[in-house]
Amino acid sequence: MMRTGLNAIGAHSESSAMIGDRMDTDILAGLEAGMQTFLVLTGLTTKAEVDRYPFRPSRIVDSIADIVDRV
Repeated sequence: MMRTGLNAIGAHSESSAMIGDRMDTDILAGLEAGMQTFLVLTGLTTKAEVDRYPFRPSRIVDSIADIVDRV
């Protein structure tokens, strides 16, 4: 699904990022597509829960506001 979306907008995984609040869907999908991933802690997954997963986001931020400068 992520690759289809990237292709539809003419983007490449190396220059795109997945921002999400769920490790098991958002972050996993981004990683599987080869994108940089940002877990925002304003949603479902807490920082303490991250260690339960065998994969890690590229970066964990408190809010999407913390990554606005990167866009």
